Amino acid sequence: MLRASVARPLTRAFPTAMARRTMASSSSDLVTIELPASSFEGYNIDVPELSFETEKSTLLQMYKDMIIVRRMEMAADALYKAKKIRGFCHLSIGQEAVAVGIEGAINNKDTVITSYRCHGFAYMRGCSVKEVLGELMGKRNGASYGKGGSMHIFAPGFYGGNGIVGAQVPLGAGLAFAHKYRGEKNACFTLYGDGASNQGQVFESYNMAKLWDLPCIFACENNKYGMGTAASRSSAMVEYYKRGQYIPGLKVNGMDILACYQASKFAKDWCANGNGPLVLEYETYRYGGHSMSDPGTTYRTREEVQHMRSRNDPIAGLKAVLIDLDIASEEEIKSYDKAARKYVDEQVAEAEADAPPEAKMDILFEDVYVPGSEVRELRGRISDDSWNFETGTFTNRVY
Repeated sequence: MLRASVARPLTRAFPTAMARRTMASSSSDLVTIELPASSFEGYNIDVPELSFETEKSTLLQMYKDMIIVRRMEMAADALYKAKKIRGFCHLSIGQEAVAVGIEGAINNKDTVITSYRCHGFAYMRGCSVKEVLGELMGKRNGASYGKGGSMHIFAPGFYGGNGIVGAQVPLGAGLAFAHKYRGEKNACFTLYGDGASNQGQVFESYNMAKLWDLPCIFACENNKYGMGTAASRSSAMVEYYKRGQYIPGLKVNGMDILACYQASKFAKDWCANGNGPLVLEYETYRYGGHSMSDPGTTYRTREEVQHMRSRNDPIAGLKAVLIDLDIASEEEIKSYDKAARKYVDEQVAEAEADAPPEAKMDILFEDVYVPGSEVRELRGRISDDSWNFETGTFTNRVY
């Protein structure tokens, strides 16, 4: 009764993650980036180099990726308000530099896991906009076939999208353990928010990762606010990069895509080369509320949000770099913005047109086992209630 996972084509307007890296590595058109000294703060570790070289194509692709992620999140906002998305929905408008910067620094064999603010990470790991928004709308073309929703989106090398606050952190340590066990020169970026940073399982994961020198990057997306309150009101210590105590830490300007990119490369190399875990703090900012049910204005002023939008926006910051380095003109950038809007609009229409999962009992049991390894019967919530895969029916059902 179980079906094999469907191999989905990537219907993206811009190159896939692998194509992006191939394109970047084949270019010899290098530029030198000079980051300000305020980009990093270290804890028991030397900070990354402030001056580094990268390809023009890499910078241009990061811009294209960020505008797609923002357009996708804006579309999710509109679909939610139109009641086409139900349930929980947490957007990352303002935080695009973190997901895009990390993906630019790693490869397909590295792993990423995060919390429920996951749409941008899913896109960067290979999901199309249609698959992300389809999942949010409960459509069969969604990344999890419409059965997971906003908080449960997965892609190759991306392990969610996790709804329980902080629960992804020990899972990330497990992914890092797998890398080490297999002898791979890869690392796991384990992301969580400032709100999850006080969870006990975070500190348990720190301990295990340090004991076993796991290639785990504990990355705190500090967007300054949890659900309805400032970080300083919920955390006795808000220097999250120092929370690892015996693990070195690094604070990063999370509103600067170039700082995120350089720090992520540094962290990946640190962990993959056998130095053990690292704690990163991406100091970022969300423009909207914690979720769609939170207006985000009762615990901070509109002036504060507008100030961050006008002075620290990651997309506007990279746009200025592209123009200053003569990588793209103002007109070319407008054409990229127009293409991103067109692509996302098309993906929204395709996602909306798809059907929800079939109203059949057997789809509840899809993807439980790897095809060919399933047991004959899957026991339900009571011992005499089981699903028979051969007949496609419940057996011995007791009411």
